Amino acid sequence: MTLADTVYSPVWGGILGLIILILDIIAIFEVLQSGRSMLSKLLWILLIFFFPVGGLIIYCCCGRGARGGGVV
Repeated sequence: MTLADTVYSPVWGGILGLIILILDIIAIFEVLQSGRSMLSKLLWILLIFFFPVGGLIIYCCCGRGARGGGVV
């Protein structure tokens, strides 16, 4: 068994997928509890839902600090 086999095993892929799912669910709950408009909430949720990793990164970088500030 090589290092590549260990790193890319299905177990690690499943664990990473579960971590991303949990973080996405937390981000969606944060969006729902924010003071944003309904359209803004819907757009953030769709972004996180359709692009789980990229949407989460964009939300953490751009969306969390802009709560209720008029930024999508």
